[in-house]
Amino acid sequence: MHEDILHDPFLMLDMDKAVDRLALAVSRRENIAVYGDYDVDGITATCLLTELLSAFGCSVTSYIPDRSEEGYGLNTSAIERLQERRITLIVTVDCGITAVDEVNFAKEKGIDVIITDHHRCRDELPKAVAVVDPRRPGDPYPFKELAGVGVALKVALALAREEDRHQILYRFGELVAIGTIADVMSLTDENRYLVRQGLELLKHTRRPGLRFLLKETGALDGNINETTIGYTLAPRINAAGRMGQASLALEMLLTRIPARGEQYSLELCQLNKERQLTEQAIFERCEALLLAHPELQGSALVLAGEDWHQGVVGIVASRLAEKYAKPAFMICLEGEKGKGSCRSCGGFNLFAALEKCADLLEEFGGHELAAGFTILRENVDAFRVKMCSLVEEYTQGEPMRVPLVVDAEIENCNILNLPEVESLAHLEPFGTGNPRPVFEVRYVAVISCTDVGSGRHMKMRVRRDGAVMDTIFFSNNSKTCQVQMGDRLDLVFTPQVNEFRGERSVQLVLQDLRHSMQRSQMEREIFERLQSGEYITRWEASLLIPERQDFAWVWRYLERSCASGPVAATSGFFKQVSKNAAGRYCYGRTLVCLHVFSEVGLLQAENEGPDLLLSVGHPTKKADLEKAQLMKMLRSFLQ
Repeated sequence: MHEDILHDPFLMLDMDKAVDRLALAVSRRENIAVYGDYDVDGITATCLLTELLSAFGCSVTSYIPDRSEEGYGLNTSAIERLQERRITLIVTVDCGITAVDEVNFAKEKGIDVIITDHHRCRDELPKAVAVVDPRRPGDPYPFKELAGVGVALKVALALAREEDRHQILYRFGELVAIGTIADVMSLTDENRYLVRQGLELLKHTRRPGLRFLLKETGALDGNINETTIGYTLAPRINAAGRMGQASLALEMLLTRIPARGEQYSLELCQLNKERQLTEQAIFERCEALLLAHPELQGSALVLAGEDWHQGVVGIVASRLAEKYAKPAFMICLEGEKGKGSCRSCGGFNLFAALEKCADLLEEFGGHELAAGFTILRENVDAFRVKMCSLVEEYTQGEPMRVPLVVDAEIENCNILNLPEVESLAHLEPFGTGNPRPVFEVRYVAVISCTDVGSGRHMKMRVRRDGAVMDTIFFSNNSKTCQVQMGDRLDLVFTPQVNEFRGERSVQLVLQDLRHSMQRSQMEREIFERLQSGEYITRWEASLLIPERQDFAWVWRYLERSCASGPVAATSGFFKQVSKNAAGRYCYGRTLVCLHVFSEVGLLQAENEGPDLLLSVGHPTKKADLEKAQLMKMLRSFLQ
């Protein structure tokens, strides 16, 4: 490992204070509590510091609050319970930056607190022994995008002797990769290094729980990458926290006993299934609510309901935000209060918006893309009005759009082969800040179309340039996409290597699709762009370049049609002349043929009213069509 690429942990404000207090606790053999969060980032960070401090000989208690009963972050009831266990030092991970009152309460109970967090700060910081957060105002640490587990790692590195830092990275690297990817942190700067190294360590993990979880989900036999974490490990670890059993996921990570690791991993998989069913039920209730009450479909979706499971409403908010292209706020009402989870859309800053609604909220926290809050039932309607107003101000009244950025258009589909797609692995790890390359391919023919996954997803086989390609479109089916065999489609996708029963093949994971415009319309649009001096792709140029037999066919047709005088270039004329000798409709090539003939003097075109009249010339010598400027221009796009 090249750990010298990492920034010095002591560049963070208060890191020296945190290390001094922890070193004192180690020397005194104090009872320490590592106080975490119930999401993947918080659980992995809790595991990391629990293991580290235990290795130093401390008596360590891991504490993760119950999502539904206690909510996020430090709370006074938990502090009282920890005092009963004779805890003298609490170290928070992935939380605590807004716990001003709670830290004061802990001090009154004779408990010191060290805050380690990565969330945005408010104006007042907790009066803790140390507040370690790279997002603190004025903090000189050069990289602000560490996950909570990344900050915990920095504490571990600061505590360790310099010669032992390599071992720290080796021991905890996989935890850092899992937490960083799951928390959707930017995979740039040192996060990129940490995740890359962590993924390599995960392939050979010594944690039996992780190994059994990878095996149970079939990921152990494939290529372990950021997708493995994002779609296999993270949902199952998260399910424990969402369903009120975060300690189960923590024990799965901590245990070194294979039998327990297997048991915990199986229980996590079962919890994830329960989470999926609960999530789907709430999502369907929200859809019905929006259908019955159109007035709720404002610039922001603010929905409130009884008996919603607090643990899954964040995922439902994500699905609603994606489907309706609006920020979504889900509020679980109980009594006179409600606990809310929200997800952003289109770059709308949730944390900043919640700050502007602070007078309507009891508390809030989070970051730009995801946040949580507590609100009185009586304030929900006013909150909805104000949040919709903030979104309208942000969008300036226009519909919120989530742009789909395409990196390149595929000009020949034969390039989508296994070696070429495998070579994209050199750009990994992919994620926020380093997204997977997104490509576009146009005018593919649908060979077959099947709905899979109980009709929730669509698989297709498509063909272009003689290449046959497999595709999958998640959370979309043939009915919603109105696709059937024989259709022509434009696809936006990310290519991936699919592994099944030892066989590796290329699969296009679709991001979006649309029905292609008619071939003639598409070729006319390409030709008009060419004439206006715009760039056209190699594939587009290939659609327009006539072959020798195309020139011959169009010329013979012109000679016959113009034998008794000029002919009007009507749509009917183009339809006939564009059917080449093979019976194919080649509108674009015909346009080029006519313009080339005109350029070399074989064809004259004159305006007469609304029509363009064509007449053929009678050259005295043979014309070299390839020397026409239009042909040279088209050929240049093939180079």
